Amino acid sequence: MELLLLHYPFTCLFIMFLVLYQVNPAFRYFCKMNFYKLCLFALSTLVIMMSIPRGRNVENVKFFRMTILPLKYIFGLKIVVKGKENLRTKEPFVLVLNHQTSLDIMMVAEILPHRCVPVAKKEVLYMGTFGLGCWLAGFIFIDRKKREESIATLTEVARSLHKENFSVLIFPEGTRNHGGSMLPFKRGAFHLAVKAQVPIIPAVISSYHDFYNQKEKRFTPGKSIIQILPKVETLGLGPDDVPKLTEQVRDSMLTTYQEISGMTNKASH
Repeated sequence: MELLLLHYPFTCLFIMFLVLYQVNPAFRYFCKMNFYKLCLFALSTLVIMMSIPRGRNVENVKFFRMTILPLKYIFGLKIVVKGKENLRTKEPFVLVLNHQTSLDIMMVAEILPHRCVPVAKKEVLYMGTFGLGCWLAGFIFIDRKKREESIATLTEVARSLHKENFSVLIFPEGTRNHGGSMLPFKRGAFHLAVKAQVPIIPAVISSYHDFYNQKEKRFTPGKSIIQILPKVETLGLGPDDVPKLTEQVRDSMLTTYQEISGMTNKASH
């Protein structure tokens, strides 16, 4: 009897949790987002364990990708990748991707090529096991508050792309965009590509609006499309060509974003 009474409050709490989860969308959103973050930190521990023997190395990025991939099944996301053949190249390149939310991590894992490391804000480095896992996977960290330091870092990366035979992934918007379109692009990724004389490969993630909305506290199963566009050559281009190149790539990505987001909207109805 005493044992039953001891467990009874926990049983009540569990039932209350289940009821709240079913009837309260905001509570369900809170639980799913925190579980998602918990998964990232836990899986990063695996990345750390697999990466330690080699130390910080771009080869470890495959462990990051491998551990993140199963998350789409846990959260009921169907990710369709189109134009994957555009990533089949042996030369270094700069992969540019639109940035919406932290869910982008699952999308990145879906398309991240071999020896391609993301560029991330320096704050990520201090995010516990996730930051350490990213560091061991060769992520490149920049301090957005220190412009000259960021430029110096990207300049060094430009010199290393051919020498060390790796590619980089950059979010040219520079920050998350919940607005359903695309923010103006910062030019760092394009200066990097021009300086290194490597192609730019644009990739576009469709809008998450049908299954995720931060303001509405909504996170449900759904479908996302990633469209990888043909590479844009930078051979022969100089610094003066960067503004036009930036707008050219953004325009093509924005048009694609509108097209594939329309496709996901139709598929959900």
